[in-house]
Amino acid sequence: MMPPCLFPAYPWDKSNLKSMSIDIEQFKSLDVYASKVNVRNSAENLVNVLLQRAHSDLEKVRAIWIWVCHHIEYDVEGFHNEAKRSCAPADVLRSGKSVCAGYAALFEQMCSIAGIQCKQVSGFSKGYSYRPGKVFNGESDHAWNSVHLDGRWHLLDSTWGSGTVDDSCANFTFRYNEFYFLTHPALFINDHFPEDQKWQLLKQPLTLQQFEKNARFRPKFYTTGLVESSAKTIAIETENGKATIFIESRVPVLFLVSLNGAKEHCLMMLQKNGVLLEVYPPQTGTHRLEIFAKANKDTEKEYSSVLEYSLKCRSVDRSISLPKALIQPVGPSWHSEENGILEALPDCPIIRSDDGRCVVTFTRKKNLDVFATLDSDSSTVPEDIRRRHIWKTCQGSQVELKINLPHSGDFALHIWAKKASDPGSHQCALSYLLSCPNKSVMWPVFPLTYRNWEENYELVSPLAGILPANRQVQFKLKMPGVDEASVQCGKTYPLTHRGDDFWEGDCHTSGSSKVRVMVSQNANDNTFWSVLEYKVESH
Repeated sequence: MMPPCLFPAYPWDKSNLKSMSIDIEQFKSLDVYASKVNVRNSAENLVNVLLQRAHSDLEKVRAIWIWVCHHIEYDVEGFHNEAKRSCAPADVLRSGKSVCAGYAALFEQMCSIAGIQCKQVSGFSKGYSYRPGKVFNGESDHAWNSVHLDGRWHLLDSTWGSGTVDDSCANFTFRYNEFYFLTHPALFINDHFPEDQKWQLLKQPLTLQQFEKNARFRPKFYTTGLVESSAKTIAIETENGKATIFIESRVPVLFLVSLNGAKEHCLMMLQKNGVLLEVYPPQTGTHRLEIFAKANKDTEKEYSSVLEYSLKCRSVDRSISLPKALIQPVGPSWHSEENGILEALPDCPIIRSDDGRCVVTFTRKKNLDVFATLDSDSSTVPEDIRRRHIWKTCQGSQVELKINLPHSGDFALHIWAKKASDPGSHQCALSYLLSCPNKSVMWPVFPLTYRNWEENYELVSPLAGILPANRQVQFKLKMPGVDEASVQCGKTYPLTHRGDDFWEGDCHTSGSSKVRVMVSQNANDNTFWSVLEYKVESH
């Protein structure tokens, strides 16, 4: 047998996950044909029928691969009871089931009949029972194949190409996986370690210890469009209570992160070429960190597990607390722009404010309806009152949000958006984490707005929704299209039109517990509407 022609470990051709340049579309009709062939009386007869549509060596291997992946199921009973399983090709063909050694043996025999050099390879795998940190010793636990095409050897695993078993290996589900057909050796080594080093097919082969320590990149990591992770080992540690991971992507990808099954201990910041993750374990010890992803274009598909780590935390970062209500991703990104929120500032996902105040600005796409909420896990302030701690001002496409926090703590600022013409509900377009450590902060609500307060109106003063008692209070508002305006506080105080749509005046708060701003858009009909309401402090 000729020695393998070796591949570089990295970089591989990122546009193709295979060890040779192939177009899967070219196999479309062959795949359909091979998957429907139903011959089980002998491997020779089966291969002869398959090869009626396969001409090149590559097509022959493909036809055999497709047939095995679609007709041989994993023998879960035989896996648990060796006495009840057989890996002999004839038995596998007849029963239609086997464990990995049976898959590999049948595949090798069928290739031999077709005149293709094929080798059964044994080794260790990071399969269904694998957990981060596992040490591999003793006998090998998996088998797969290597085939010789176009002058070099290539790797494939028909067992994993055929489907999946559940966590207890009690049930098998046919679920075809293209990834394990002629997989590039630099990717195959993520979860397959051959006993014979040469079958890694790598110019720089890994040791078993390196294989054990390396992170397991699941097939979906690559098929989703991800390229690389900055954390390459399975076990990682926090630094000052935080673990930082950057995952590179060549297409827009959405992520979910789970720490011990919970999703509230991570900040996810999308970038043009991937995602930056900051993980803050709530306690010391070893944690299970799992990362899920899906391509942004796959709106209907579920997230798939792509990476898993064992995360060791020696100290907890008490300076940050992530609200459970925080919707990821956080901060401006291509995702918020896709949702119609452009040029958002600040561009940092965390807004720290010692006085409990901040301003967020952005440009919204045409005909986009937006509103914001302030969410918290620990605040006793009701949700509808928390919303009144946000003041929105719109000038055409420009939007400004003033936020005055009701008290210290950590809050999630969510900006919701939808096209005005869409019948559906608003979607979270942009999130920020607001953090205020100052215990003395206690801002009042902004004024209550009525339906007649229009988006292009602007309130200059007073911004506080609670006015001091027995005081003269100055009012200044910009309200285009208004003919008359006044303030009602026990009696009516007219506002004066100063030009540029500004209305100014004052009132004395001794006359009432409430103060309302009233407007009329047609002075002739003498109809006034409430647009703003303030409360007056009690004596």
